[in-house]
Amino acid sequence: MVFLWSILVLVLLVVGLAVLLTVAESVLVNYGICVIDVNAGEKSLEVEGGQSLLSGLIESKIFIPSACGGQGTCGFCKIKVLGGGGPILPTETPYISRGERRDGVRLACQVKIREDINVKIPEDLLNVKLFNATVKSTTPMTSNIKEIRFSLIEPAEIFSRPGQYVQIQAPSPDGPVFRAYSISSAVYETDEVELVVRLIPGGIGSTYLHNLEVGDPVEFTGPYGEFIFDEDPETELICVGGGAGMAPMKNIIKSMYREQPDRTCWLFFGCRAKEDVFYLEMYEELAKQHPNFHVIYGLSEPQPEDDWEGETGFIHLSLDKLIEADGGKRQAFLCGPPPMIDAVTRVLQAKGLADEDIFYDEF
Repeated sequence: MVFLWSILVLVLLVVGLAVLLTVAESVLVNYGICVIDVNAGEKSLEVEGGQSLLSGLIESKIFIPSACGGQGTCGFCKIKVLGGGGPILPTETPYISRGERRDGVRLACQVKIREDINVKIPEDLLNVKLFNATVKSTTPMTSNIKEIRFSLIEPAEIFSRPGQYVQIQAPSPDGPVFRAYSISSAVYETDEVELVVRLIPGGIGSTYLHNLEVGDPVEFTGPYGEFIFDEDPETELICVGGGAGMAPMKNIIKSMYREQPDRTCWLFFGCRAKEDVFYLEMYEELAKQHPNFHVIYGLSEPQPEDDWEGETGFIHLSLDKLIEADGGKRQAFLCGPPPMIDAVTRVLQAKGLADEDIFYDEF
């Protein structure tokens, strides 16, 4: 018992000391106004010292992606810090490779602004905006997936590339947080943004979105994303999704066929049972208009009452069966749970696709 009390006292002392140091720094240390130099003089931002680099950039309307609210647990907010950021912290090392470390890559949420800082930020991120919108419609797709569409107010238009995403601002007990969701509407629908959102029990972002009603105000930043869509009409596309991973697939397919009606594209979509199937009729109608569009839905656990005549088993098995090896120039986009991504990636590699031609989002 004495041993346990000793441990408890030690823990309380350590926690108390950490809190005391934090408070002392905030009260006693005044870093004043610091300058963030962006891209060697492209932008010069004056911010209050003592805050995180992520907060300072957001304050200056530069929206770096972050899905964890700046807690250092998602690894999304990577930028290059070329001077003034201090030594890399243990909280950053799990998310930064050796090569990235040599290049000065840091997690913006973990870098404290204590002096002038020089950073390098990709041009795409400098073009990210904060959007105000209202809910136009909310439509149940399955028992736990909704299609939610927003009408943009300010700015009134969004210009994105196929496969990009936005970050929705959602309320939480600790203040507003951002959560990432792929855009499901086509890129030519510039005055609206549509999402396909699966409700995650206890999920801050999905719970907020599933409870929105028509007319409710919404704020989000975007567009983000590193999917590089090959515009060459001779490049065959392979899209593979599962669950809410439908969102970027719909975006890519609808956007592409508006401009390239004869392009070859395969859509593989995995569901558990027939009750989880959605958008199938829409894609079948699209396939009638575009003969080179192939739609394959597969059920991993079909029920007797489903009366399902399509593919069964995990979706990577259907992909393996139907896609030929070494089929020429191809590009693949994947979105779904990590086990699906891993299995599909192995099949695609065996079919001759290079790693640089396989793009994926895990959730």
